[in-house]
Amino acid sequence: MSVSYRRSGLAFTEHTITVPLDHDRPDGASIEVFAREVVAADRRAEDLPWLLYLEGGPGHSAPRGPVGWLDRALREYRVLLLDQRGTGRSTPANRKTLTEIEDPAAYLRHFRADSIVRDAEVLRVHLVGDRPWSVLGQSYGGFCALTYLSLAPEGLCEVMIAGGLPSLTASPAEVYRAAYPRVLAHNEQYFARYPGDLDVARRVADHLRWHEEFLPGGDRLTPRRFQTLGLAFGAQSRFDALHHVLEEAFATEKELSDAFLRRVDAMVSYAERPLYALLHEAIYCQGEASGWAAHHALGEFPEFDLERGGPVRFFGEMIFPWFFDEDPALVPLRECAEALAAHRPWPPLYDPDRLAANTVPVSAAIYHDDMYVERDHSLRTAGMVRGLTHWITNEHAHDGLAASGGDVLDRLIAMVRS
Repeated sequence: MSVSYRRSGLAFTEHTITVPLDHDRPDGASIEVFAREVVAADRRAEDLPWLLYLEGGPGHSAPRGPVGWLDRALREYRVLLLDQRGTGRSTPANRKTLTEIEDPAAYLRHFRADSIVRDAEVLRVHLVGDRPWSVLGQSYGGFCALTYLSLAPEGLCEVMIAGGLPSLTASPAEVYRAAYPRVLAHNEQYFARYPGDLDVARRVADHLRWHEEFLPGGDRLTPRRFQTLGLAFGAQSRFDALHHVLEEAFATEKELSDAFLRRVDAMVSYAERPLYALLHEAIYCQGEASGWAAHHALGEFPEFDLERGGPVRFFGEMIFPWFFDEDPALVPLRECAEALAAHRPWPPLYDPDRLAANTVPVSAAIYHDDMYVERDHSLRTAGMVRGLTHWITNEHAHDGLAASGGDVLDRLIAMVRS
């Protein structure tokens, strides 16, 4: 099914296809996957090359509004914005739909990069037949692009990756053990910029220890939930967001403001991205169970312990089991989350031998101070993929693809074609 319309000099066509839930069982249950095609309106009739965009996440749908890189891409491509399975207008996976499924954990085991790639291949054949297409992967979308190169390189003519070169072999425990020091470094950068926020953050944390405060949705804001506000530190466009929340934290000396609680509610809730919480550790699993890796690694980093009385340190991209006790959007999914954390064996996501023999041109931007992806892991992987050209830069944060306008994409295009 396709629906077309025009807006702001662009032509859009919406595509919805049916794919197997499990691509190894094509006669079994099925789901729908949605993608939005975008092309410059005056070039709609041209036979342009296709560029598939894979968003970060997991569990984030493709962008709906203007993004900085899209104008650059539309100079020469017909762009396809994919709502990865379970997100956006694809068959949704959330607390309302998953609780109606007999075994939601078994269902979600088919929502990782390997299934996303197979969905993309169904879309490619549906839209362009046997022609290979280009892929642009942002963050987790870059993880998916490496899986694409491992599983179906015949569908690709070129691959561009921004901030999304993962380790091909690291366990979830290794991933998070490397992540905590990067998050602490970003905390230091934040408080160096806003030293006055040290006192405000401590006052808020102490207040939450001794007073029950409830967010507009009715759920309690606990001190450890307050610490999750550091998730935005890794993005240049959102680095300052916490400061603008903290500067209006208190309505009086002893009361938190309504504005603060409402803004925090939007930042800590996983209502719009439950798959991010459910699958974040699973995206690193190849064989072993995740076992709540971030939670267990936390004990090695006492700087985050509020009861030590030191400065408050905010968490980054970590998912903890208590999320499923304190966030109403996740509470009904606690049993599912526990089953996913305990599941083994997970199938491999990457084929090192195939990547070592790769013939598809690949370019990758590696952000030197990336909070979300370990630089050393990225550099090691860059050396393991034949034909991959990388660019390491400290000019951009993890959201450099969007925040730079078209600059990062322009360089990736030039590199992949050099």
